Amino acid sequence: MPKKRESRGRRKGSKGYVERIQCDQCGRLVPEDKAVCVTRTYTPVDPQLAQELEKKGALIARYPMTKCYCVSCAIFMGIIKVRAEEERKSTPKRGL
Repeated sequence: MPKKRESRGRRKGSKGYVERIQCDQCGRLVPEDKAVCVTRTYTPVDPQLAQELEKKGALIARYPMTKCYCVSCAIFMGIIKVRAEEERKSTPKRGL
């Protein structure tokens, strides 16, 4: 059976086994190198209040939150896009 992608859709490299993590959306167990992880900043302060405080010179704490999704949830949420059919099997040129 032919391979669709050279990496088989993973970032594993030559490692043998990778731990599984849970998708933050649906709870599916996904290998951690295949999961789509997104880091966004989160602030516990209300946005309107934060804007007023920043105008007065206050520093608002922002915390990075990393969420990992399975491929189907990432596509559903619009984090990654489905490539067009003619682009799917062609690999982008790396390097130069």
